[in-house]
Parts: sequence; C-alpha cells; structure tokens
Amino acid sequence: MTLAPDPAPGVDVPRLQRQAAQIRGRVVEMCHASKSAHLGSSLSCIDILTAAYWHVLDVDPADPKAPGRDRFILSKGHAAMAIYATLAARGFFPSEELASYNQDDGRLAEHPPANMVPGVEAATGSLGHGLPIGLGMALAARLRGERHRVFVLMSDGETNEGSVWEAALFAAARKLDRICVIVDYNKWQATGRSDEVLGLAPLADKWAAFGWDVRRLDGHDVGLLAATMAAVPNGSGKPVALIADTVKGKGVSFMEDDNNWHYRAPTAEEVAMARAELGLEAP
Repeated sequence: MTLAPDPAPGVDVPRLQRQAAQIRGRVVEMCHASKSAHLGSSLSCIDILTAAYWHVLDVDPADPKAPGRDRFILSKGHAAMAIYATLAARGFFPSEELASYNQDDGRLAEHPPANMVPGVEAATGSLGHGLPIGLGMALAARLRGERHRVFVLMSDGETNEGSVWEAALFAAARKLDRICVIVDYNKWQATGRSDEVLGLAPLADKWAAFGWDVRRLDGHDVGLLAATMAAVPNGSGKPVALIADTVKGKGVSFMEDDNNWHYRAPTAEEVAMARAELGLEAP
C-alpha cells in the first residue's frame, strides 16, 4: 500500500467543497420529498463524486455517449440520489427533474436504471455487479486501442460479494491499469458495522494481496481525491484501488455515523437544519 499524493496545484478545493455542500443539500431534500431510504449512504460518497465529475472525468454532458469518454459506474446503486444530484448539477439533465426521484412514471428510479438517465453507465443496485461490468468496459477498450478510463465506486459492504474478488483477480491478471475502484469505506452496512458482519479488515491489504495498487485516503478530502483519481493510470502497471475512509451521513452532524439514516427520511424541520449546517439558504 502506498500513500496518496498531495493535492495537485490545479485542484480548486474551495470550489469542490462548495459544490459538494450544494449536492448534499439537494440529496437531503430529495430524500425528504420521496420518503426514500439510503440517505446516509448517499451523503458518504458525495465528495468522491464531486472530485470525479468536476476535476477528473473526461465527460461531456452534451454528449453523454461520446465513445472516448471516461466511464464512471456507481456500483453501490442504493446511493442513486447522490449520482442523480451530481449528474444534474453537472448538466446531464435539468435539475428540476430531481423532484421526480422515486416517483411513479419518472425515470429517476431508487436504483439507477439502464439506458434511461444520461450519464448513468450501468444498471446497479444488486451489489457486486459494477466491478465486473467495469472490467468488461476496460478490457474492451484495450482490445480496441482506446484510452479512456473506468472508475467504479463501491460500498464497503459490497466487498462481501464473491463476484468482487473474482473480478479483482481478473483485473490483476490482465494488468488493467486504466480501471480504478473507489471503496466508500463508511464502516456500516444495513444491519451493523461492516467489519462485524464479515471480516473486511484489513481491507487495503486484501486488495493489495489480490494484485492491485492500493492507496488509502480520506474520502472527504476533495483535493486529495481529485489528485489521486486524476493520476490513474499511475505507472504501477496495476489496477488501482482507493480505500476511501468516509463517514456515513457526512456533512450533517445529527446524521453522521448514525446507521438509523440508512432507512430514515428527514422531516421538513430536519431538512432546514441540515441545509443550515451545510451553509445553504432555505429552499
């Protein structure tokens, strides 16, 4: 395991932090309006998404299917609110459509669907599928002589799935160095602490033993995240795994590290409190 680099000079950290706060505020609103689950899991990965979509990824919201685009797969599909709010803020579709999240006849389903939402690369939600899909994309790109990268955002609980480790072995064997896994290591699953449900720790060492170049870093340091992801491929000749230490419910003090927010939806009063903490105006 190696240490992640310091933030690159080109990373506008204050801008990324402001953007992340705005997305968090929107996600809290979406959860309240839809009375949906998975708010804590969505909040924990927003800094990762912000660093990716505002600094790292070569994507064009006006041409979401451009052949040379970087691919980003939200394998932890239960955090759909986070990816939808990110894509809307980035201009892939109008922000007004977020009001239709998890509503009848809308396309913003509780887990991301295939071929319906611009910027969503794969249908996810059944955990353990995102990395195998991403490997297929990365291998196909190599066979075609293409240079785009593939990023896969996973939950820590998702690494309970055997398909994840089969895919990890395959990526190392093929030396697919243009794929990067980011594990949102918020230490919780639906029913308990991740390391108690199954013995994940030492998680970074496990990925390294499977042949990956592993970096462990603060999953809420947007500058560090941006610099580290931007460096893929990093010259190691190996696929890259970033073990991002995060806090479930990050950004809202009364939600942080409280697993009740895996299923709870906030009240209108709690939405206002959360937005105030995030430094946002009332909606």
